[in-house]
Amino acid sequence: MPNFNTLRAARKSRVTSSRWAILFILTLGLSSSWMPAEANVPQNASAKLRILLTQSRSRNAPPQLRTLLTQIDAAANRRNIKGVMNFYSPSFVHGDGLNRSSMEQALTSLWKRYPGLTYNTKLQSWRTQGNSIIADTVTNIVGLPSASNQKLGMNATIKSRQRIVNGKIVRQDILSEKTQLTSGVNPPKVDINLPDKLKAGQRYYFDAIVNEPLGDSFLLGAALDEPVQPGKYLKPTPVNLELLSAGGIFKVGRAPTTPGNQWISAVLVRGNGMTMITQRVPVVGR
Repeated sequence: MPNFNTLRAARKSRVTSSRWAILFILTLGLSSSWMPAEANVPQNASAKLRILLTQSRSRNAPPQLRTLLTQIDAAANRRNIKGVMNFYSPSFVHGDGLNRSSMEQALTSLWKRYPGLTYNTKLQSWRTQGNSIIADTVTNIVGLPSASNQKLGMNATIKSRQRIVNGKIVRQDILSEKTQLTSGVNPPKVDINLPDKLKAGQRYYFDAIVNEPLGDSFLLGAALDEPVQPGKYLKPTPVNLELLSAGGIFKVGRAPTTPGNQWISAVLVRGNGMTMITQRVPVVGR
């Protein structure tokens, strides 16, 4: 973990983190040739007015748009990979460096690993831009753990932006993302303290605090920060677990010197449960 100063090192174990949950934003698809006109928010509008106008845009979205969101969620819930990918352009690109082929491969692998996921996508705002529709959505994904501890539970909230041309998604970017994975009969309840955004080279604090008494239980944990890269979607990252002397993880980190996106994660494990929380944090120029 090159960007974290470790506050305590002790007996270590190993687990692997996974970036499968970041692919959950695949639940948006738009098709048809309609392109309704819609006014842009004035640049000099107050913050409150901009919020009200954004809410109005969402409420006044074309019925076809809302119907299609429902249809794509349904296709994802049925694990219909062809049905989902039909809404992506052959020239599709993703802000994280994925293309249509790698997206389909990763989504297929995700469903094999986590077969019980449910998707629910809501339209947050939309606008037209030339011959494109720009749609911002929030996708919630839930997967329940198995009693045998062989299947992780998931709870993810991902905000993404899609550019649609001629009924196909040609670009997709993740705006914010937080994913929680759990396993066991009693996974730790964890609160995360982490900045929403970092400046290049900025020093910051990252706390992951268990908000319940541990009693006589041992607590293992680790923090991990890594750049968002396409290869990370398919290759889990090994994590060294340390025996913790307190009820959480307390780290000091430093953001990379170049802008980009980081995945920052905390893993906390006790005898009867595990919790892993990952949050995407953008790194911006100074």
